[in-house]
Amino acid sequence: MTLASRLILSLTLTACVSANAVEAHRRSHFTLQQVMSAPFNSGLTAAPAGGKLAWLSNAEGRRNVWVATPGTDGKGYSAHAITQYSKDDGQEISDLSWSADAMSIAYTRGGDADDPEKMAPNPALLPQGVTQQVLVASLDGGAPRTIGPGHSAVFAPVGGRLAWILDGQIWSEDFSAPSPHPAQLLHTLGVSESLTWSPDGTQLAFVSNRGSHSFIGVYAFASNTLRYLDPGTDHDRYPVWSPDGRQIAFIRVPYSKLENFDRPQRSGRPWSIRVADVSTGIGKQVWRAEPGPGSVFHELDSGRQLFWAAGNRLIFPWEGDGWMHLYAVPVAGGPATLRTPGSFEVEGAAISPDRQRIVYVSNQNDIDRRHLWTFPVAGGAPQSLTHGESIEATPVYTSDNKTVALLHANAQIPMEPAVLNADGRVADLAPGTLPASFPAAQLVTPHQVLFNATDGWRIHGQLFHPADGAGCVRHPAVVFVHGGSQRQMLLGWHPMGYYANSYALNQYLTNHGYIVLSVNYRSGTGYGLNFREATNYGPTGASEFRDVAGAALYLRSRCDVDPAHIGIWGGSWGGFLTALALARASDLFAAGVDMSGVHDWNIDNPHNFDISDTAADPDARWRLAWQSSPLAYVDRWKSPVLLIQGDDDRDVPFLQTVELAAALRQRHVAVQTLIFPDEVHDFLLHRDWVAAYAASANFFDQQLKAAPAKTP
Repeated sequence: MTLASRLILSLTLTACVSANAVEAHRRSHFTLQQVMSAPFNSGLTAAPAGGKLAWLSNAEGRRNVWVATPGTDGKGYSAHAITQYSKDDGQEISDLSWSADAMSIAYTRGGDADDPEKMAPNPALLPQGVTQQVLVASLDGGAPRTIGPGHSAVFAPVGGRLAWILDGQIWSEDFSAPSPHPAQLLHTLGVSESLTWSPDGTQLAFVSNRGSHSFIGVYAFASNTLRYLDPGTDHDRYPVWSPDGRQIAFIRVPYSKLENFDRPQRSGRPWSIRVADVSTGIGKQVWRAEPGPGSVFHELDSGRQLFWAAGNRLIFPWEGDGWMHLYAVPVAGGPATLRTPGSFEVEGAAISPDRQRIVYVSNQNDIDRRHLWTFPVAGGAPQSLTHGESIEATPVYTSDNKTVALLHANAQIPMEPAVLNADGRVADLAPGTLPASFPAAQLVTPHQVLFNATDGWRIHGQLFHPADGAGCVRHPAVVFVHGGSQRQMLLGWHPMGYYANSYALNQYLTNHGYIVLSVNYRSGTGYGLNFREATNYGPTGASEFRDVAGAALYLRSRCDVDPAHIGIWGGSWGGFLTALALARASDLFAAGVDMSGVHDWNIDNPHNFDISDTAADPDARWRLAWQSSPLAYVDRWKSPVLLIQGDDDRDVPFLQTVELAAALRQRHVAVQTLIFPDEVHDFLLHRDWVAAYAASANFFDQQLKAAPAKTP
């Protein structure tokens, strides 16, 4: 073969290989619909008998209750949906509660799960409207029975009585002998919350929220009497019954005039634990936080905050050493004993039915993931239950006192319900529920990066890198800033639905050629009290902007990032930081997508004045809040932005987007909007999430891929 022939053959083979590579790369791209098609599982709860488990599944907006029952041979579980809702209609399901015989589950459908006393949202624009309803589904099959309007239903642990809340009042009926006209149980001041049955089912404790303060109430069915326990001027919350039903422990959080103002709170008036006698209402303090770190109460991410454990010990969360840990104190009072020592955070916990063991979620030894640990109440060091590159959440003990159930995920597979086998292996409860088109094999594994904020703080992030990227080929890049702000993004799928969706978009952008940096900025969780309660964050100075700017500078320093094509996106608090970054650093960020962001911290200002009016002399706190707002820097804003929000947002007023859009257009800044009528803050319609993310990806393609990628 001549040299010319060999050259022609070589060029032909190279062309074929290149064409095949291009075609393979094209086929490797997945769609938003595919990466967002996995069911989102949450709300795992254990039955009081039979080892059964239930959870909520949201499959592309079709929300249903699932149940898993252990096999008769003690091996394996069978799982199925006990409701059959088939539409993406925006109607949430929440508040799962098992009946005493483990044959029925009460739940809430519709309404605002975060603020159930507000009017039920209707993002699907159903002409007939929607109402929030309490329903009961039977494991024996058949259509769920509608109890009536309301929410937060709980079955008594003995018998068949059901209690729920409607318009802030408690209603009840005997489900074993249902009435066509359920009755209001109490007529009280305030808003009733946190219904908690006594162990024998004869009394019902609740929190009566009066706004500036709250009480622990107890209603006795036999005597038809109501008593408030140890009432005071502070916030009494989180009631837990003693095993004999004679006492209730609760947490007392001191009133603060600024309690609704976002600001760092490293210390304050110390909170306390109190125990009250149910028959007399007389209470006493059994423990009080020390002044300094941990004196301001901070919740676990799980619903329960107090556990009445075996041996008359109370298990509770406290940040006394600057980290969220679990402590034990005798019911009779005394010093608290640290049960989870170390420089890590406990996120949530559960207690075994016999009250002998605690299982909890923490980031011990793996600060950007979450794993399960356990310790015996009677004493002994914590033991690791899970580890590795997985992420675990929502642990519960089943009724056998031994089996731990959980939700678990990794970088490729979203949260799925499972149990821990005796050998420590995780066994899925409902395998095979992922759609065949879900692109698990094409998802990248983000890796931990550490970079410096502009003031030197060391910040954690998760870097998503395209699978086809190698060496110093430059890519457009996007910074992602989460909401909250008290959240932590992880090295895999998140256990919260909002951030599971965010993770899906970050994976999609990566799959389509972007480098994505997810930033765990200061005021987030996971890194201790001082990081979460960072000085001057939010409306007190926006110090977390320095972390976002540091993220852009870090990306600029990488040889695989095109420094002229860095974007930013985020929702809620992340929308605030996106807008602030575009306003104060358009030289770093070429474009941004701001979803439901805060743009003027004083729009909700109770003083009801324009803080930007320099002729006035407003309180310095509100003046600082304006200086911490994106709208204060709008004259410096140059980069194009896409604004996305639902106009029934109950967390961030829609006026935030209205005012920013008007200000930007007045200054001839390129602004696009995508508005969802009647949609809320955390979109209820799956199709709205897909539409918002499709618009975001298209916007970034227009703004950040306009010029060809450069190589050094």
